[in-house]
Amino acid sequence: MTEAAPLFDAAMIETIWLTLKLAVISTAVLLLVGTPLAWWLSRAGGLWKEIVATIVALPIVLPPTVLGFYLLIAMGPASPLTALLGRKLSFTFEGLVVGSVIYSLPFVVNPIRNAFEAMGPRPMEVAATLRASPLDAFFTVALPLALPGIFTGAILGFAHTVGEFGVVLMIGGGIPGQTKVLSVTIFDYVETLQWGKAHVLAGGMLAMSFLVILAMLLIERRLKGARR
Repeated sequence: MTEAAPLFDAAMIETIWLTLKLAVISTAVLLLVGTPLAWWLSRAGGLWKEIVATIVALPIVLPPTVLGFYLLIAMGPASPLTALLGRKLSFTFEGLVVGSVIYSLPFVVNPIRNAFEAMGPRPMEVAATLRASPLDAFFTVALPLALPGIFTGAILGFAHTVGEFGVVLMIGGGIPGQTKVLSVTIFDYVETLQWGKAHVLAGGMLAMSFLVILAMLLIERRLKGARR
């Protein structure tokens, strides 16, 4: 009598670790890129602001396969980016990071931009009258006041990266240990009728999504309450 395959194995642990690694790195890059971009969008005016805001928001309405297709071309062997870097990014972990950052950008930028806009111009004006430089005022006044938006953006960016399927499948495929993340692994388990393993990973992601949203709401409430 053959023994049943375990529902949780080393390959699943490797997939979970790779997914968390991707989400952490992508979220860090998103905050570094998205915070100054959100600040500029909250303060700028004119046509350029609307054009940039539209480009940032595109992944919200663009089908993941379309975005993934163009990213695959941009990272492929014949692209100018590959010639510039001396190596292709498609089907690599680094390519997944680039794709995840682009696809999750609006989920990080928009909450931070809203927080900066809700702050209004008054705090920065007060800081200027106290002879604080614009850079000092940004770090000591604007960032602390925008913390609820920054936390929300970080949590949404992390969760969105963990759950992404279309873009990562298009640009990364499913190379074990390199590009095979949780969403792709669940799809593979369903295709091969390994329902038990699919349930384990899907249930874990469902629980994580619930906890992420709950944490986001609790952190926002706590930060807003602390400022009253």
